[in-house]
Amino acid sequence: MKTAICTISTKSHLFKSHALFESIKKYSSTSLYCLVTDSNNFETVEGVNYHEINDLKNNNIQQLTNKYTGDKLRWSLKSVYVKFLLESGYERVIYVDNDIFFYSSPDALFEKLENSDFLLTPHFYKADPTKEQNWLEANFRVGLYNAGFFGANRNAITILDWWTDCCLYEVKKAYWRGLFDDQKYLDLIPIQFNNVEVIKNRGCNFAGWNSDNAKIEKIDNQLFINGDKLVFIHFAALSMERFSTNQSIVYSSYMQYLESLRKYNSSFNYQKKILNFTSFSNYCYFLKWKFARLFCKK
Repeated sequence: MKTAICTISTKSHLFKSHALFESIKKYSSTSLYCLVTDSNNFETVEGVNYHEINDLKNNNIQQLTNKYTGDKLRWSLKSVYVKFLLESGYERVIYVDNDIFFYSSPDALFEKLENSDFLLTPHFYKADPTKEQNWLEANFRVGLYNAGFFGANRNAITILDWWTDCCLYEVKKAYWRGLFDDQKYLDLIPIQFNNVEVIKNRGCNFAGWNSDNAKIEKIDNQLFINGDKLVFIHFAALSMERFSTNQSIVYSSYMQYLESLRKYNSSFNYQKKILNFTSFSNYCYFLKWKFARLFCKK
């Protein structure tokens, strides 16, 4: 079985990809491939396989690079890159965002691709309709599944092509249109296609957005989430914010990640962003939602 894990990065965030590789090689001999989208001059780490956009042979590349830059380009290239690796000889490929860090072997995920063609992980947002309804509705605004992870085998090429076409159509945040970058399209995949598996193992894609409604235990220095052994944490901004406090049961895992990051970027230090465009727009949306809840009831 020829397997690979891949990620996509800009030059400035390659240190995260290198920390990701360090976490993988601790538990698995699986290769890591990294697509660097904005440079052909970057520092490399032995053992990581690098690609540039020009290396990818795909009919949609020119259209994507003409339409998108920055984050939108990276997001739209996920399906293209996985397809490229599958057509380059790999039988099963897992994509992860570069801010993911493994704490146990990913091999069981590849085993799932023996019987399933495509793998997804839910956000596991809170979904109680009697309280914190904003989280309930987040499932429908942001998407049921997190696009920071997916797995595919060669039978999933049709799925990957469909997702690429969706990204060519539109990659943007527009709640009122049912769009959320590349991610919201994933909601349709289990409906549109067969042999898609939704991984309900809570140890996969554990993050700040699903930690509040999870039972977290530490047994023999290993974390278990709802009884499932921790496989990988997605250290997006909310995870960094919640897990970086020493009161968190996940703090030691965060510190392990931080130590690895600093091997490749010695000056890295997590600082919460007080305000940016995304947080401001999300706050405005929350106020609008709150207003509608209070004053627009029939």
